Amino acid sequence: MVFKKITLIGTSSEGFEEATEDAIDRAEETLENLYWVEVVEQGVNVGGDDREYQTEVEVAFELED
Repeated sequence: MVFKKITLIGTSSEGFEEATEDAIDRAEETLENLYWVEVVEQGVNVGGDDREYQTEVEVAFELED
């Protein structure tokens, strides 16, 4: 088996869990053979009136033959 890893960043105004779910949901919708997801980093954009929670995840999926 051979896998490829990509980085996705999920965002949410609600919190880190929702930002993580956003990234995972998008990966599941757009990638085939999704194998695992690992949270790499979390951060909050506090520049405006509202906070934006961001979760960076690495997504691995198996490459087809």
